[in-house]
Amino acid sequence: MMRQQQAVAGKNVPLGQQVTSGIRELILSGALAPGVRIGQDALANQFGTSRIPVRDALRQLESEGLVLLTPNSSARVARLELDELAEIYKIRELIEPLALSESIPELSDEDINALDERVAEMERTSDSDVFLKLDREFHLSSYAAAPMPQLKALVERHWNTTQHYRRAYTKMVWDRGNWIINAEHRLLMEAMRRRDVVDAGSVLRMHIRRTRKELVRHPELFESGAH
Repeated sequence: MMRQQQAVAGKNVPLGQQVTSGIRELILSGALAPGVRIGQDALANQFGTSRIPVRDALRQLESEGLVLLTPNSSARVARLELDELAEIYKIRELIEPLALSESIPELSDEDINALDERVAEMERTSDSDVFLKLDREFHLSSYAAAPMPQLKALVERHWNTTQHYRRAYTKMVWDRGNWIINAEHRLLMEAMRRRDVVDAGSVLRMHIRRTRKELVRHPELFESGAH
């Protein structure tokens, strides 16, 4: 069974994990935008804890590429320049097809059906935030069965650091519709159902490359006012 990407919550979950999950969600959802200073006291009050779990959470999130810490203990949400994002996407074009090719043979028919349902949900939604959440779940779940934990951690780190820019771009073009993305997802699902790792990798590489080309055509997404 695929391992789902889920927020940590619940009374039995250690406080530190709850705080880390909560701050991560604030960043990935856009509530804390790239470049914004992170108020540790405010977060401690928000989560009803001392600053110690918040500091520990920020160290973990720094390792995930979401936070930048400086020697004076200040923290900011990580941000990217245009050339940095282009480089990350070029890396993604290479490593994500590898993760997918390793995962596909390990995915059960039930896993494939669950991925197909996420694609259908993306096609049905009229909410760009819901679409982005489902898109993230779809892709990371499609890699989840790969027996390569270091590769999967690297993939997720790159997804984390580029999340804000995908959100800004998706909202900008939302009214034009997502028929191209939906069509690419359908092609990807068809290849995965056939367990064709070569075709699936080719479609995924094209999918990531097209997104990179679209993003770099909009440098305004990387201006300070966009953050």
